[in-house]
Amino acid sequence: MDLKPAHDYLDGCEAILRRVRETQMGAIEEAAALCAETISRRGLVHLFGNGHSRMAVEEMWPRYGSFPGFHPIVELSMTNHTQVVGANGQRQAMWIERQEGLGEIILRNFVFRDYDVMMVFSTSGNNGVVVDVALGAKARGLKVVAVVALEYARMLPPGHSSGKRLHEIADVVIDNCAIPGDAMVEIEGLDVPIGPGSTIGNTAVVNAIKCLVAAELTRRGQPPLALAGAWKMGKEASARRFEEAYDDHRERVKVVYGG
Repeated sequence: MDLKPAHDYLDGCEAILRRVRETQMGAIEEAAALCAETISRRGLVHLFGNGHSRMAVEEMWPRYGSFPGFHPIVELSMTNHTQVVGANGQRQAMWIERQEGLGEIILRNFVFRDYDVMMVFSTSGNNGVVVDVALGAKARGLKVVAVVALEYARMLPPGHSSGKRLHEIADVVIDNCAIPGDAMVEIEGLDVPIGPGSTIGNTAVVNAIKCLVAAELTRRGQPPLALAGAWKMGKEASARRFEEAYDDHRERVKVVYGG
């Protein structure tokens, strides 16, 4: 088997990480400062993403090496891809995420404070729902952080009646450095490229932000309740940390649900 396509993909991933490091650290620092400030005030960084951008939401919280202060918001109708066809299929999900007005309906389920932050993930940045969410967050006084494939997003026409795209709404824009169309590997005899890179960029961005936020909270004397396994903390301490972190999350989010 010729391993060149696999090497080409890994080369593409390395190029994305290099571009993130070389071009996005200023924006990452700015986003981390916003997140640290709101978390230090017992506020929340709300996380929203459709489709495969949902993975960036889950990467931020909850998992090992993450901590309370982040509030995932995902809609199964736009993120559950395992069915592919039939009920809850991919055709429906792709149609739903383009529907203007739905984002505002989603936001109506929550109580937001003007010192909260909304972080929105979208490779294209032009679908109706993500633009709705960004506009709705701004109208509520929240700072908005957008993580997009910026070169690609600038190529696409607006898909919202406001005429705005996600990167034109956000207070902070972070480029996940994926190439237009996302897939990176050309294969001889195949008509389109294979191997998307946006997940690599998104993962690098969110974990860089997470590490900076943890460092800043610790510097402020508010070290976060970071999740860690028994191999690191010991079985009892690890189990206790999970319970403490989940309790802390519950306390933080209860106001969001009107508690």
